[in-house]
Amino acid sequence: MNKDEDNLNFWQRKFLAGAVAIAPISPLLFLQGAVTRWKVGVLPDAQGPKHGIVGEGSDPAKLLVIGESTVAGLGARTHELALAGQFAKYLSHHIGRPIEWDVIGKNGVTARRTIDELVPLIEDKVYDYILLGIGGNDVMKLSSPRKWRADMLELIGIMRERDPNAVIFISNCPMVIYTHAIPPPSKQLLWELSKMHDANIKEFTRDLERVFYYPQPVEVRLEGFFADGIHPSEQGYAEWSAAMVKYFTTNHEW
Repeated sequence: MNKDEDNLNFWQRKFLAGAVAIAPISPLLFLQGAVTRWKVGVLPDAQGPKHGIVGEGSDPAKLLVIGESTVAGLGARTHELALAGQFAKYLSHHIGRPIEWDVIGKNGVTARRTIDELVPLIEDKVYDYILLGIGGNDVMKLSSPRKWRADMLELIGIMRERDPNAVIFISNCPMVIYTHAIPPPSKQLLWELSKMHDANIKEFTRDLERVFYYPQPVEVRLEGFFADGIHPSEQGYAEWSAAMVKYFTTNHEW
């Protein structure tokens, strides 16, 4: 048994032991979740076109942004001001070419649901870059480490098969510890799972060709970042996108 499998088994055992330990307080956690959803409400998706182009020049590179609520743009007025448009802008600055972007997002989807519900919606075109905005719901809906790894590797494999030459970027697992919308002890428990998923994905993407994961950032400027305590604001999307592109360009060659 190799080290990666040892680590996965460790995280899985830790997850299952945690599930047993919190069983006595599960009614409290369920109630906290219901109250949080009621207090926060559901922001609308970003409006406007789900396609766009940013940057000057000819011969634009093509970017697909696909995934959960942050990809759907909750917290921003338009997709230009949400994750797809902002990531495309900073990516364009780096590569010195315009970026033609498409966005496919749905609030609430996990990696599994992205495969089942969103992948079939991808247009029949070749992409140079793909951003997977995944992870928040696999934390919030308590996907186990083994399920998280299996579903993400399947999703990455599907993307690689359809676009063999694309660079695949993956956004970080959620920084639950910074949200002020989720009360303790739910916040602390979800944060522990998010850290496990972060360590897990860093490991299983480590040796994949042209697949780059943005690890949970050490510092996040909280002032003005959140729209509802969970999802980014337009400022948050801009700062997050800039930080991701800076990390990818500083730490990887592609």
